Amino acid sequence: MDPFSQMIIDAVASVKNSVVKIDVYQQEKGKLKRAGSGSGFVFSSDGLIFTNCHVVNKADKIMVSLLNENEIEATLIGKDPDTDLAVLKIFTDGYSVSKLGDASQLQIGQFVIAIGNPLGYQHTVTTGVVSALGRTLRSQNGMLVDNVIQSDAALNPGNSGGPLISTAGDVVGVNTAIIQGANGLSFSVDINTAKEVASQLIQNGRVFKAYLGFQLQEVPLNTKVKRHYHLPNEKGLFVVGIEKESPASRSQIQEGDIIVSFNNKPVNTMNQLYKELTRKDILSMVDVSVVRHAEMLNVSIFPVQRTN
Repeated sequence: MDPFSQMIIDAVASVKNSVVKIDVYQQEKGKLKRAGSGSGFVFSSDGLIFTNCHVVNKADKIMVSLLNENEIEATLIGKDPDTDLAVLKIFTDGYSVSKLGDASQLQIGQFVIAIGNPLGYQHTVTTGVVSALGRTLRSQNGMLVDNVIQSDAALNPGNSGGPLISTAGDVVGVNTAIIQGANGLSFSVDINTAKEVASQLIQNGRVFKAYLGFQLQEVPLNTKVKRHYHLPNEKGLFVVGIEKESPASRSQIQEGDIIVSFNNKPVNTMNQLYKELTRKDILSMVDVSVVRHAEMLNVSIFPVQRTN
């Protein structure tokens, strides 16, 4: 066996018993009918499972199948359409717990592995590389999902909710979407964001996150700009697009600007911005610093609470 293949085999072996198949049922004329399926993975010893919000949305019954073919009804702990994440719970044994990694350590070009149940084929493994980090993706319900990992690991319907793992076997993302009609474009929610979402869902059953309306992309900062303005940042958040009728559209920030500070704190990553937006006291005027054509500008924005 060549070392590269053995590395993939070992990584998959370390997480496969935590990956589950999810079948969703809905009431139709008084009877439960199967309405779709997806993937998920156990991330705690007490049976908590990550999956996608769109997998379990409008479900009247959720069944989880383990690798040992045991099928158990799951309880929905909470879901967050903004990040397309949901947390389920099962009361059984016969599974292992996946190890959650640190997505901030990911590098573009790094090898990643996706595991899921595409088209019902249980525990299918695909591989690829990280193509981009810190993307903003428009989800199936039209909302913007921040802090998304782009890779070329093949995903298909049914992969949704499964883990994206490193060659060390650590989960670095929750697989969420493919772009219809595109080849080699797959997206996963950064596991650091998923941890924050899970914490709120477990505690409160819902997620508080203020809304801005930016489409953003993490980019490296120009060295001369960093030195000139004495910025601590290595990266900033490039404004790719601005939603109409949003706080972003009512601010002075423009497409092409690079956000380097938010609420008087440097922002290198989407996850740093996400953490600021989950603070309950953020719903007031916030100071933002942006770089525009090598010029530093200080502007304000008024975040609003998202109503789902």
